[in-house]
Amino acid sequence: MKLITFDDGRVGRLELEEGVVIELDVPSTREYFERGGDVRETGERLNYADVRLRAPIVPKKFFHTAGNFAAHHEELEKVNWSHPVHKGIVFFQNVDAIIGPDDDIVYPEHLTREMDYELEMLAVIGKPGKFFSPEEAVEHIAGFTIFNDISARDIQRKEMESGVFSFSKAIDTFCPIGPYIVTVDEVPDYQNLAMELRVNGDVRQKGNTSEMLVTIPHLISYHSPQIFSAGDLISTGTIRGVAAIQENPFDYYLKPGDVVEAEIQGLGVLRNRVISWEDRYGEPAPERVDW
Repeated sequence: MKLITFDDGRVGRLELEEGVVIELDVPSTREYFERGGDVRETGERLNYADVRLRAPIVPKKFFHTAGNFAAHHEELEKVNWSHPVHKGIVFFQNVDAIIGPDDDIVYPEHLTREMDYELEMLAVIGKPGKFFSPEEAVEHIAGFTIFNDISARDIQRKEMESGVFSFSKAIDTFCPIGPYIVTVDEVPDYQNLAMELRVNGDVRQKGNTSEMLVTIPHLISYHSPQIFSAGDLISTGTIRGVAAIQENPFDYYLKPGDVVEAEIQGLGVLRNRVISWEDRYGEPAPERVDW
């Protein structure tokens, strides 16, 4: 099943091949999971081409994983761009920064000149719980969606002096997710999915979920003492190829006008455009903040 949020927050099941959206009688996808999927249809059918997709879910908690792909961590170390990372580390992401497919990423030029991309897969928690094993964790996975972890690298460098970071990845519009949630029954081999991120059609990142250091069930189990609620999200790390590690990173950092496409096999394509502060707010950006 492909679950979507569309138009003014309506929830539906997408029949992609038929191009049909079947509306569900529930106020949010988060509540869909809270009800254990026990939700009726409203009886309304819509053409997929006529609906506007929104972020598929806004969770109660968003667990953000760092350093879970060896190749990415190694490329950061080569350019002195990292510090020792425990392979199970997460921080909490800002759910208010979430945007959906085809929403604009706003370039806050008064805060950063180094806006980067990071393709990640998100696991959606369907069953609440705590203190469970990796074997039990599979029962808590409801499905998956795509996450583009937008990062202000100049801010991140300063944050890393303290050994932690979150502000650099949690600025307004820096958390695109979508385009829909694919339920786990449609993604049986979720540890072997091709991943690719493109900017203006050029491939920037390419990898596979098989490259994770910590598998998804182990990752979810490890963090279960923090208590999972139905509809929570946990990211699983990014693959190699980010802009920050390039020989000339400023040739790769995102800028207004860029179109980013984040794709994971079987999960669709999450597409977002980068726009300037002035395009969004109708006035020049505030005075630059010196980090």
